[in-house]
Amino acid sequence: MAHTIYNIPVKTITGTETTLNSYQGKVLLIVNVASKCGLTPQYEELEALYQAKKDQGLEILGFPANNFLAQEPGSDAEIQEFCSSTYDVHFPLFSKISVVGEDQHPLYQVLTTAQPERIGEGPWVEDLIEYGLTPNPAPQILWNFEKFLVNKQGEVVARFAPDIKANDARIVQAIEAELAK
Repeated sequence: MAHTIYNIPVKTITGTETTLNSYQGKVLLIVNVASKCGLTPQYEELEALYQAKKDQGLEILGFPANNFLAQEPGSDAEIQEFCSSTYDVHFPLFSKISVVGEDQHPLYQVLTTAQPERIGEGPWVEDLIEYGLTPNPAPQILWNFEKFLVNKQGEVVARFAPDIKANDARIVQAIEAELAK
């Protein structure tokens, strides 16, 4: 495995420079999140999934991104406060990054290259078109709350469309299969 996600530099939401090394051996669900999106209530399902599975080895990693209609305009501190006060989020959040475009974060370059196709392309794409937007073609990130499943070896094994909720059977079964390995 030439490119491991574990050694890519990231910053915690409180500004600490780190990597994902401490998550080796865990099953990861990496999600690009936003506070002012129609999908923002997914924080609730993500947190419920985290509480249900964290003791079995699941970590959910939230990466705020302001790439889609400026739906994450806040500072890291504001994002953290919003997630804590509105959705009581306990899973790890990271500093705001870019998930598409020229300034795409290296983590998302690796994730989208490893898993270019999304599972469960739902009605969200049509909604975007109806709003007059041009959806990003794969392998680019379509919108906020796209989810990448990473196995215990750091390999990206699945990618789920933004409108597939964390409690969807396809995600839960994929996570349980990886946790069981």
